[in-house]
Amino acid sequence: MEYQSFAKQREPARPIFRNVILAFFVGGFICLIGQFIQTFFMNVFHFSQKAAGNPTVAVLIFTSVLLTGLGVYDKIAQFAGGGTAVPVTGFANSIASAAIEHKTEGYVLGVGGNMFKLAGSVIVFGVVSAFFVALIKWTISVLGGV
Repeated sequence: MEYQSFAKQREPARPIFRNVILAFFVGGFICLIGQFIQTFFMNVFHFSQKAAGNPTVAVLIFTSVLLTGLGVYDKIAQFAGGGTAVPVTGFANSIASAAIEHKTEGYVLGVGGNMFKLAGSVIVFGVVSAFFVALIKWTISVLGGV
């Protein structure tokens, strides 16, 4: 107990306000880039707003994985903190970095077995949540609701 209080006194203060501002602006900038990409698909290829969403996400994921492989995304994440974790690029980074980290163990047991350790819980939560939302919507429609 005495050591913990001693260590807490010596611990540098965290710049919480600075971290929140950086996360907000970097996350917002990533979303702004996504909006530019979506507008590009809408103007150049004449996609509807809904149709432009899928290739926009694909470009963001590809860019995130490429930057992760080059070691750039980690430096951005170190600077911005949570701002890089929230958009879809953070999800792609978590999968790609786990795959890179475990590639020496082989493609099947290393990459395949460890790639979704961090992201797997997110995928499961999303699928289960979608199931229950669909079940609730179906129940309401059967009972004569929306």
